[in-house]
Amino acid sequence: MAQTKQVLVIGATGHVGGQVVSQLAEKDVAVRALARTPAAAALPTGVEVVPGDLTTPETLIPALDGVDAVYLTWPMLPGDAANRVIEVIAEHTHRIVLLSSGAVRDDVTEQDNPIGKAHALVEQPIRDSDLEWTFLRPYGFATNTLEWAPQIRAGDVVRGAYGAASSTLLHEADIAAVAVLALTTDDHVGARYELSGPTSLSRAEQVATIGAALSRPLTWEEITPAQAKAQMDWVPEEFADFILNGLAAMVDSPGQPTATIQEVTGAPARSYAQWAADHAADFS
Repeated sequence: MAQTKQVLVIGATGHVGGQVVSQLAEKDVAVRALARTPAAAALPTGVEVVPGDLTTPETLIPALDGVDAVYLTWPMLPGDAANRVIEVIAEHTHRIVLLSSGAVRDDVTEQDNPIGKAHALVEQPIRDSDLEWTFLRPYGFATNTLEWAPQIRAGDVVRGAYGAASSTLLHEADIAAVAVLALTTDDHVGARYELSGPTSLSRAEQVATIGAALSRPLTWEEITPAQAKAQMDWVPEEFADFILNGLAAMVDSPGQPTATIQEVTGAPARSYAQWAADHAADFS
């Protein structure tokens, strides 16, 4: 692909998408951001914000005019709705970078979990298209621990299930760094990158790390999985069950780090402590 001059970012107001926007702008790549309500999108100066809605794929056509590549975060929409969206994107540009999930398995015909299935349904039409594609498959987002922010603002105790479950949480800036390289260079076409943070920390250790960033001690208090599920109103019920089952498994089998961030970007993945320091204001 010739030099990337303009990228359409779909999901620009999210944590990863926002970092993609910022890092592309730093490389002097023109950024166009899709938003259902452009006036309400708080994005950096110089970013062109255009209207569009994934539930009405034809609204993407004007946004794709002159675009060399697309970054896509798929929202909580039915996976089969991606078919027409990808068809429209493929008709107007050449490359796509998809934020997928480490839950997707390539060794099975049918995905065996709801999160993997949801993302595989978006990956499939991309694979079937003529697009140059890269799939980013993170194992865990550090931003998911923002769910503890209300508890931390209210006191010094975080209550949750499976405090001993250990995972390798990713800083959104590292995911974006891989995405930007895939959008702007030719070395990552066809890659399915499994992404993780540099070390595995238990949930109790994650809470203590946030406390260190805030210069105040925080403690973990164990509750039952049923009590934890009742608090998980930010995901569909079947996703909550899968997440809790995954946490239970990570008590005895901690998540293992990959070297992908270092290998792709040339820089080590940011630590969870760095993420907590960067997001201290979100917990205050």
